[in-house]
Amino acid sequence: MLKAIILDNQAVARDLLTSVLNNGGHEVVGGSNTNLTNLARLVKLQPQIVCVDIGETNGDGTVLLDALRKELPKALIFLVSAKIDAGTIQSAQQHGVSGFIVKPFNAAAVLTSIRNTIIRIATQQRARAGLVSDDSLPGEN
Repeated sequence: MLKAIILDNQAVARDLLTSVLNNGGHEVVGGSNTNLTNLARLVKLQPQIVCVDIGETNGDGTVLLDALRKELPKALIFLVSAKIDAGTIQSAQQHGVSGFIVKPFNAAAVLTSIRNTIIRIATQQRARAGLVSDDSLPGEN
């Protein structure tokens, strides 16, 4: 069970995602809107997963992503959005996002995205540590 926090300006979205994560075996330990003033309180919870909706990709959203990455360097950050296109993906990854969750929420898709991201990152870390040969990485044939 991984600890998660949810940052979204829509309380209904936070509640729905909380239900999906809790039902999927994760523990949602906190949630709030995306205001940077809430960040210090949430960092104390030391989540392993952060689900964040930054709205339209703008300066404020990327500032929040950068602050999350700085304060929670080991956490997996998932961008939550109704609109995820190639530009959004590229920008988000440049700001430390590990994975993506699409609105409206589909429970199976959310949990699969989290699981696949965890597996991908663990495989990459093992490969960097020399524990797995590059030939055995999924999709690298």
